[in-house]
Amino acid sequence: MSVRTPDPDPDWTPGPENIQPPNQNQGWLSDVELADIRRRLPILYIEAVPVRVDGLGQVVELGVLLRARPTGEMTRTLVSGRVLYGETLRDALFRHLEKDLGPMAFPQLPASPVPFSVAEYFPLPGITAFTDERQHAVSLAYVVPVTGTCDPRQDALELTWMTPLEAASEAVSAEMEGGRGSLLRMALASVGQLR
Repeated sequence: MSVRTPDPDPDWTPGPENIQPPNQNQGWLSDVELADIRRRLPILYIEAVPVRVDGLGQVVELGVLLRARPTGEMTRTLVSGRVLYGETLRDALFRHLEKDLGPMAFPQLPASPVPFSVAEYFPLPGITAFTDERQHAVSLAYVVPVTGTCDPRQDALELTWMTPLEAASEAVSAEMEGGRGSLLRMALASVGQLR
């Protein structure tokens, strides 16, 4: 089952001869098209660290997803995904939080679309702290409080809630893919929880 996000058809415009949008499956990028685009252009992503806060707004838990890679290796990661053409950052953030955490997570999106960090992923290690063997990607990273029940969906196997101290550990960082352990520590620092 594919978990890729559909892309809009840029050639479709409403009109007398085009009352209905074309078949929605035509809006998906094929694997070949996506691979070609990834070789030519950086892709814009959002990443989110879901958190639970106490009555004073202090972060008490952070959520980290567990996923199985195609190789069978288990890794930890954050909520993430591409920003679609014509989609606002707020809409992309909400869509990916719902996709990964379920519709009952009830995220409280930030009032401002300014991220706590911008992470730049490269296919070759050593350029930055972040790697993605598929592509050059730029990711806007957010800390997002959630108030509801999180039920991981799509390719996430589980969501593990951790205290800030647990999330900052070297053990958790070692389990995270692509350098996201560093991004998780940056998230902790942005909310005053890195000791």
